[in-house]
Amino acid sequence: MNLSSLSFFRNLRTSNRQFVVIGLGRFGRAVCITLHGLGYEVLAIDHDERRVTQVLTDRIAAHAIQLDSTQPSALREAGIFDFDTVIVAIGNYVEESVITTLNVKESGVPHVVAKASSEIHGKLLRRVGADHVVFPEHEMGCELARSLTRPGILDRFEIDPDNSIVEVVVPKAFDQKTIVDLDLRNRFGLTVLAVSQDAQREKFEINPSPVTRLKSGGVLVVIGSNKGIDRLPM
Repeated sequence: MNLSSLSFFRNLRTSNRQFVVIGLGRFGRAVCITLHGLGYEVLAIDHDERRVTQVLTDRIAAHAIQLDSTQPSALREAGIFDFDTVIVAIGNYVEESVITTLNVKESGVPHVVAKASSEIHGKLLRRVGADHVVFPEHEMGCELARSLTRPGILDRFEIDPDNSIVEVVVPKAFDQKTIVDLDLRNRFGLTVLAVSQDAQREKFEINPSPVTRLKSGGVLVVIGSNKGIDRLPM
């Protein structure tokens, strides 16, 4: 899993081994694929029988059910309310998304993550009790803008609005210099977490020695303020 994907999955209770994903569009399928691949048990739900059948065919969830999530009785009969975490991945149908979120929260599900397609949609989801609201299209747009304007940044995980963990290509200005020579903490407010001399990022040295010498084209993983990251000579 790359760093940017953590911005969604950090909102999930990782101590829980079972998840419900309601809505099997592109986002819902991606969540199913990732959770299933990480070894979690996933119950996938959609009102479209074709999507449910495809999930079972592709084996990206342990179970899949076709039902109308706006009907509390259908959710109750399927045992949805017994789960600890439900992901409402319905984005294009605001009414269905909001009613589904309301249904699962009113039933007592402790943790609900809901996908929003707009700010107003997000506000409605919070009003009806969503514990976390995600804006995947917005986040993808931000990532695209960053990749176009800062191509040296390979991946980013935002810790909060002001700080991030990023993977960056070692710039030419850093070539053959050691970590201690660069003094990134004092110059940019950044701390080096890992180094890879391989541009393919197949192997990293975690918590590298201060005398590790960097090579242009390699990869650095640093943590710190976004302002400091933006000042790096890339």
